[in-house]
Amino acid sequence: MYYIGGLGLSTISAVVFGSVNYDLIATAQKFPLDGESLIGQSFYTSAGGKGGNQAVALSRLGIDTFMVCRIGDDYYGEELLNSLQTFGVDVSLVGIEKNMNSGIAHITVNDKGQNKIIIIRGANATCSDIEIDKITSKLNSGADALLLQMELPLEISLKAAKYAQSINKLVVMDPAPAGIMPVGVYQYFDYLIPNETEAETLVGHPVETNDQIKNAAKTLLDRGVKKGVIIKLGEKGAYYINDRISGFIEAKKVKAIDTVAAGDAFNAGFTSYLLKGNSFVDSVTMGVTIGSLAVTKPGAQESMPTLEEVDYFLNTKK
Repeated sequence: MYYIGGLGLSTISAVVFGSVNYDLIATAQKFPLDGESLIGQSFYTSAGGKGGNQAVALSRLGIDTFMVCRIGDDYYGEELLNSLQTFGVDVSLVGIEKNMNSGIAHITVNDKGQNKIIIIRGANATCSDIEIDKITSKLNSGADALLLQMELPLEISLKAAKYAQSINKLVVMDPAPAGIMPVGVYQYFDYLIPNETEAETLVGHPVETNDQIKNAAKTLLDRGVKKGVIIKLGEKGAYYINDRISGFIEAKKVKAIDTVAAGDAFNAGFTSYLLKGNSFVDSVTMGVTIGSLAVTKPGAQESMPTLEEVDYFLNTKK
C-alpha cells in the first residue's frame, strides 16, 4: 500500500541544489566510432540538467519544490527558467550570472534508447556561498529535504549537505557524473544513489555481477552513509541496502524510447515516496517504477511522470 498524495494533500517540500543544462539531443542508429561520421535520425532540444530534472520530477509527484542553481544571461538560460516554471518548480532562488553561458549537455541517443552525454557546466560552475545562504534559509523555513548531484563543484554541495544534516533534514546524494569522493564525506548523506558506473568509480572495482553489486553497496554504506545505499541498475531495476535489510528489485518491462533522465526520475520518485511516509523498500520500488516510466517518452524534463501517470501504470501493470 503506497501513499501517493499530492500538493492538495501534503505540505511536503524539498530543495534541489544542482545543475540546469539545456540538452541538445541527436538520435542515431548507433554511436559513432572514433573518427566516424554518421547520418543521424533526428535532433531535438530539451531543458535538462540533473538538478533541474529532479526538481521537475519532484514537483510532478506532488512535492513543493525549490530550485537553487545558476543560469547564464542567454537564450538557453531563459528557456531553462521557463521550463522549471511550467512544471511548477519555484525559481525564486535561481541566480543569473552575467556574461556567462548557461550549462549545455550534448547528448547522443542510439536506437536502443541508450545515451552518451558531454556536459559543459557554464554558469553551474559559479555556484558559491550565495547559494548556501539561500539553501539554509529555505531549510530553516521548513523544507524537508535536500537533493544533491555532482554536476556542481563538490565542495559547495558538501557545505549544503553538512548544514542540512546538522538540522536533521533528509539529504539525498546522486553521485553523478561519476567522480571520486573523499571517504570522510559519506557521513553527510542519508541516502547515496549511484548507478553501476558511478558505483564502480566510487569503490574502484567492477560493479557488474550480483555479488559485485552487493559488495559495492556494502562498501559505500560502510563508509558512513547514514540510512541507505541504492545502486540503480537501469532496465534490471535496483539493489538496496541499509543496516538491517538488502535486496534486488526488478523493473517492470517497458519499451525504452529514451533513457535520458531516467536516473533523475528514480531519485525523485524514491525521495518523494519516502517523504510521504512510505518504507525504504516501498520507496525504492517506486523509484524503479517511476524511472521505468520516464524512459517511455523522449526528452528530459517533459518525460518526468505525473502522479496520474504513476497511478495508471500501477493499476495496469499488476
